[in-house]
Amino acid sequence: MANNDSGVNKPLHILGLEEKTKTGLRSMGLVMSRAGLGKTAILVQFALDCMMLEEKVLHVSIGENIEKTAAWYDDIMKLVADETVSDIPAIMKNRMIMTFNESSFSRAVLEERMNDLAQQDIFKPDCVIIDGFDFASADREAVVEMRNFMEQSGLKMIWLSATRHREDSRTSANGVPAPCHEMDDLFDTVLVINPEGEDMNLDILKCVECTVDPGTSLKLDPSTMLVQKS
Repeated sequence: MANNDSGVNKPLHILGLEEKTKTGLRSMGLVMSRAGLGKTAILVQFALDCMMLEEKVLHVSIGENIEKTAAWYDDIMKLVADETVSDIPAIMKNRMIMTFNESSFSRAVLEERMNDLAQQDIFKPDCVIIDGFDFASADREAVVEMRNFMEQSGLKMIWLSATRHREDSRTSANGVPAPCHEMDDLFDTVLVINPEGEDMNLDILKCVECTVDPGTSLKLDPSTMLVQKS
C-alpha cells in the first residue's frame, strides 16, 4: 500500500486506529452514503489496511457475487500498491470473500459458516467486512447481535455499510443519518461519504478510539474514492 509520503494514506493510520488494531482493539465501524457513492471502495481500503497488518479479513458481500467483490480488491490494490509491496498474492491470502442473498443473511448463518471454516482449519478472521447489510429492515436488536457476535467471536473489527436516502432527513444527536440514527450508540466509528460540488469528503461523525476529532473530514479522490493524505 502507498507509504506515508505518497498522496494516499492508509485509513486506519490516518484515523489513529492502526496501532490499536495491532494490539487487539475491538471496534465496530459504519460507513454510510447514498447509493452508488463508494461505500464498498472505503470498506475495501479498510480491509486491505488490515490485510497489510497480517490480519485475516472475511469480506461478507450481501447481494453481490464473488467476482464483482474480488474486482474491487484488484482495482484498489493496483492503485495503492507501490514498491513497498513485495508479494501481493501473499497479502490476498489474508482475505476470504463470502456472499449471501439479502434474504439469507443473519448473524446465526454467518456464525455457523465462520465456525465451519475455523473447525476445518481453513480460515479464522480477525476482521469482518459486511457490505450491504439491510439497515432499513433491521431492528436495533439485529445490530446488537452483530456487536455481541464481534465480542464473543474474538474479532478485532467489524465494518458495515449502510445506505442513506435523500428524502429521509432524520438524524441522531450526533448527526448520524437514518436508517442508523437510533442505533448510532452501537458503533465506535461512523463515517459518512459527503459530496460537495466536485469534492468528495468522508465526514467523521463519531470515532471513539480515533486520534482525529469528530466533526472533521477526510478527503477522497473523486475518481478513485481513495482516502487522501490530510
